[in-house]
Amino acid sequence: MFSELKFPVPWGHVAAKAWGPSEGHPVLCLHGWLDNANTFDKLIPLLPRDCYYVAMDFSGHGLSSHRPAGSPYHFLDYVTDVCRVAAALQWRRFTLMGHSMGGSVAGMGSKFCFLYPEMVDKLILLENLGFLLAPEDTEEWLKSKRMVIDRLLSLEAKQQTPKARSPEAALQRLLEANRHLTAEGGAILLQRGATETPAGLVYNRDMRVRMHNEVSFTVEQCVKLLQKIQDRVLIILAQDGLFVPHKLDNRKLVKALREAFESTLKEHIQLVEVPGSHFVHLNEPEVVSGIISNFLTVQNARPRL
Repeated sequence: MFSELKFPVPWGHVAAKAWGPSEGHPVLCLHGWLDNANTFDKLIPLLPRDCYYVAMDFSGHGLSSHRPAGSPYHFLDYVTDVCRVAAALQWRRFTLMGHSMGGSVAGMGSKFCFLYPEMVDKLILLENLGFLLAPEDTEEWLKSKRMVIDRLLSLEAKQQTPKARSPEAALQRLLEANRHLTAEGGAILLQRGATETPAGLVYNRDMRVRMHNEVSFTVEQCVKLLQKIQDRVLIILAQDGLFVPHKLDNRKLVKALREAFESTLKEHIQLVEVPGSHFVHLNEPEVVSGIISNFLTVQNARPRL
């Protein structure tokens, strides 16, 4: 069983759902891009029951309020969402678990662990390496930043109303956009990711969140930041996920980053590969639940690669 939570923010509220005893060890769970807190629905019941798990919806996702008109969604704004929720819960130190984009917000990539190192005791990254890697080509980087601005302004000019779909069409559209999702997993995300209207289901997410506005780093910068890590980190990558080097356009960067993990921080970082896809935690939670449970419960022992 879970309970629904709502945290006031200046533009509305941040929604969340919670499992376990409120006095238990706190674990804040962060979903991926365009997803919502339901991404953890099948995993959390398999994890240690003496923890208090809070899975939040980032602003513009799930049941959380959209940001004010004219405001883009920066990755550091998602970090601020985390700060607001932690403050509302009066958590001074907690474990962070993030899937995909949630891993970038929780982890090294958006600097929560560097900005607030005293608040994080452990870090769990699902299908994320903790950093968003900058394009090697400077012109490509500039082009990507310009595209974010152009798309945002175009979206504002069109002022489109969200499209209503039948439940079947809404699920089909979600599955077409997420080839790693099963029909069951898509239906779980849709429960929190859409609202029923007289015309049909309308996706809850703010269309502006589709404009990537991330903080990215070069491999050299990543290595320097890695050397600052003090908390214990568990990274779980799926063999058929998004970070299999031979399937990536930026495989050279990802390979270099993984080598940096393995050579620089063996005493802090546990890197595990499991069978499955990008949504392995939702599609087949039993594949990762034991690994995560051991990481949450083991105290003081250093992980080994």
